Amino acid sequence: MVIGICGGSGSGKTTILKRLAVDFQELRPSVFSMDNYYKPIQLQQQDEKGIVNFDLPTALDREKLVKDFRQLVSGEAIDVVEYQFNVSKNRHVLITIEPSELIIVEGIFVFEYEEVFKELDYSIFIDVDLQVQLDRRLYRDQENRGYSREDVLYQWNHHVKPCYAKYIAPHQQRADFIFHNDSRADHDYELLLENLKELMRERAIIS
Repeated sequence: MVIGICGGSGSGKTTILKRLAVDFQELRPSVFSMDNYYKPIQLQQQDEKGIVNFDLPTALDREKLVKDFRQLVSGEAIDVVEYQFNVSKNRHVLITIEPSELIIVEGIFVFEYEEVFKELDYSIFIDVDLQVQLDRRLYRDQENRGYSREDVLYQWNHHVKPCYAKYIAPHQQRADFIFHNDSRADHDYELLLENLKELMRERAIIS
């Protein structure tokens, strides 16, 4: 069974993924992060000011991503170089992702990449207020990724928001489940968990 989690930057995709991985830990789920497929910076598109735009669908090595994803879905292990967001680090960590009865794929382009979306058995779109997303991104990118506040705000206004409106938000209507990551989060997670368990029971993945 393949579950896809999509949402904008700072929407909470990783948090939901981790919670699901814990709640279904007996299945030893495979976690496939699209973040690991960013192209080298010299191959990225730049805006009119020469600033790299990491929020375009072309920012990822789509061919390799799809190849690896299909291989994992078909039951084969894959080796992936873990992407480092921290601009002060330059280390390559090779990770092996083993196949599983449960695969969870997450990324901002899970729905935009049709080759990935069509493999999903259940799709989740995380909806959260844009100001909340910005606040989370400001904290994360300054504290953990080494960006200045000015850099984060520039990327947000010129790259993140426009690309979210064009490549992510329009897909919300395609989701099997819309997760409201706000005051409704606990209720929505319990509902999501029950939906997934029911689907897994139907497929005899769990009893």
